[in-house]
Amino acid sequence: MIVASVRSGLAEAVHPVTAAVVDAAGRVVFTMGEDLDRPFFMRSASKPFQGFVSQESGAGLGTEQLALACASHGGQPVHVAHAREMLAGVGLDETALLCPPDHPTSDSAADLWAAKGMPVARILHNCSGKHSAMLRACVASDWPLTYTDPDHPLQRRNIEFASEVTGMSVEPVGVDGCGVPTLRTDVVAMARSFARLATEGRFAEVRDAMMRFPSLTCDGMRQESQVARWLPGAVKGGAEGCVGVAWAEGGLGFAAKAWTGSHAAAMVAVLEAMIRVGVVPSHVGDALDSVVHPPVLGGGVPQGRMELVAG
Repeated sequence: MIVASVRSGLAEAVHPVTAAVVDAAGRVVFTMGEDLDRPFFMRSASKPFQGFVSQESGAGLGTEQLALACASHGGQPVHVAHAREMLAGVGLDETALLCPPDHPTSDSAADLWAAKGMPVARILHNCSGKHSAMLRACVASDWPLTYTDPDHPLQRRNIEFASEVTGMSVEPVGVDGCGVPTLRTDVVAMARSFARLATEGRFAEVRDAMMRFPSLTCDGMRQESQVARWLPGAVKGGAEGCVGVAWAEGGLGFAAKAWTGSHAAAMVAVLEAMIRVGVVPSHVGDALDSVVHPPVLGGGVPQGRMELVAG
């Protein structure tokens, strides 16, 4: 399966992409592309499951806080406020965070905080909600606050749980951009985990938080938030071009991976898979056209678009 970036009639970049759809029973019902069993790291797409483990380990998160625990947020004031509240609730502040200082991923938030004299900070890192939830779990369980160590009790739980929900070993782990262990998977295993997120009762709290507050789980302007506002599901992307969708209404899990690392191409692929299995009504497809066919800009106006050209 190939997604091309077409500018002025010329395909100037091509992105091989793989996608899979798995049902509630764990059966593969649809695939596109090759390399279905090629491993990659889930990166932030694993956050719904890490958030679940933190909550099960005593984090005691409210609904909006849980949405932020599953987030790759944009660093907007609302994101920062929730993360600070999460920390303050257990007597901590942002100095306890082990994610690196960073700029917000949202340009508008970066401009805002820079104007306030805070150009980089740990609390602005897109993973600070996940880290805050992990710290709350450590406090509740009387674990050391060195929670990024792969041998830390919380990370061992994350590793074992991810292996359970994906149906494959997620080790050896890597180190994510935020410093937390990142877990390996393949497209089918990732789709399987999102099918379980969509259907299993134990995930209801996480699933509902993500579906109710997509602008906390992401940033309101990003593609994942646009999809989550239109379709009954929890949507979570990861760095280097992977994305999963837990389609709650039909009990399906979707996953896509762009092997060039293009997030936009992965979103094209996962939406195309959803369209092909018939879960996207035509009017929703029209509303999501900027995700299915992201515009390629030149001079500030569209000069082409990303589109599926093979597969």
